[in-house]
Amino acid sequence: MSTKPDSILPFRKRAGGPSVAARTIAIAVGGLRALEASFTEPEFAGGFDRLVEAVADLRGRVIVAGMGKSGIIARKITATLTSTGTPAMFLHPAEAGHGDLGMVTGDDLVLIITRSGETAEFAPIFRYCKRFGITLVTITARPNSTAARAADFYIKLPSVREACPIELTPTTSTTVQLVFGDALAIALMHRRGFSADDFYKFHPNGRLGARLLKVRDVMARGPDVPKVRADASLLDATVEMTRARLGGTAVVDADGKLIGAFTDGDLRRSITGERNMNDPVREVMTVAPLWIGKDELASEAIRRMHEANVLMLFVQDGERLVGAVHMHDVLRAGVA
Repeated sequence: MSTKPDSILPFRKRAGGPSVAARTIAIAVGGLRALEASFTEPEFAGGFDRLVEAVADLRGRVIVAGMGKSGIIARKITATLTSTGTPAMFLHPAEAGHGDLGMVTGDDLVLIITRSGETAEFAPIFRYCKRFGITLVTITARPNSTAARAADFYIKLPSVREACPIELTPTTSTTVQLVFGDALAIALMHRRGFSADDFYKFHPNGRLGARLLKVRDVMARGPDVPKVRADASLLDATVEMTRARLGGTAVVDADGKLIGAFTDGDLRRSITGERNMNDPVREVMTVAPLWIGKDELASEAIRRMHEANVLMLFVQDGERLVGAVHMHDVLRAGVA
């Protein structure tokens, strides 16, 4: 069965749920295709570029305002902008004229999200922006509306068909607004060169943040890093390894450079053989031990430990030993 909007029958009383759902999605897809096509139109693309540049050059914040269903979309756009490096704040139009306009400064840009462009609650915002010279941009489907005329410039979203039986409930139109907001946020990320490190700054908690943790964020450092000189005895190496409780100790040369490792496994092999605990650790250490850079992802440390069947890696900055990372510490941080 085709799911193109024109080929789906109108809603009927007691119509089957799956067919109604398919029709709704097909209409939404049609709206998004219309939005995609708009970016090939010079006027629309030029307005979008102008908006991206205006936001990127802001000294203040993007103040996003919308009413009703468009207000819910405006809140989501605000959250997406904020989490991707663009300072933003939601302004409720109904509260704007009762003191909340005080949050808007001359360094800000006000972004109005409205399908009709005729929402009466926007009037105080229009007057305030005009009085104090604050940049006002309107995103609307009606270029001749009050909101479009009040703006410094507007971007006309495509007129789309709503999916509800009476074609009045905001459905497709809010989907188009939402995706436009995502497109704006992603364009700004590209404009700024927003990186994974930048993303982590705004998402330090939860699974997303854990995936972006670096080795330096979870490693032991300073006196917590076990290390002995190559001429240390097996007993001294064992004491150092036990002190740090990481399951091993680094073996370093006179310059502090990592040259080997002494682990629980090395200790067991030593005491079950003919070794004396006063023998130097260099005679039983693992030469060329595994290590990882401090700026690599913690998830990469887990991958390497799994691959080598070990529980610890030493951490280096160039050729300098700077830490040690244990599997348990990485997992405890939420990295998987």
